[in-house]
Amino acid sequence: QVQLVESGGGLVQPGGSLRLSCAASGSIFDAMGWWRQAPGEQRELVAVITDRGNTNYYDSAKGRFTIARDTAKNTVFLQMNSLKSEDTAVYYCSLDYRGVRYWGQGTQVTVSS
Repeated sequence: QVQLVESGGGLVQPGGSLRLSCAASGSIFDAMGWWRQAPGEQRELVAVITDRGNTNYYDSAKGRFTIARDTAKNTVFLQMNSLKSEDTAVYYCSLDYRGVRYWGQGTQVTVSS
């Protein structure tokens, strides 16, 4: 069973930065991603990184967020810059392996002055 533990969420002012971390219990995956879900909204994909290190970003993240990994630590990061109030959400990490998707518990990000 894969376990994912997110950290790094919190309260930040508009224009600020946060770095989220997702530590995986294993080192093998096909892709890992960051998602977010705001109150009353559907969960949406923010960024993905494959096992080969290829990345893809979705509209909400382009130009402001960066996904990266530390292979030695089985950890994926989401660096978020120029945060806006509309980035407020619970952020979830996911791991895909052999057709199965695993989820972390989520970490709250609140952007507010």
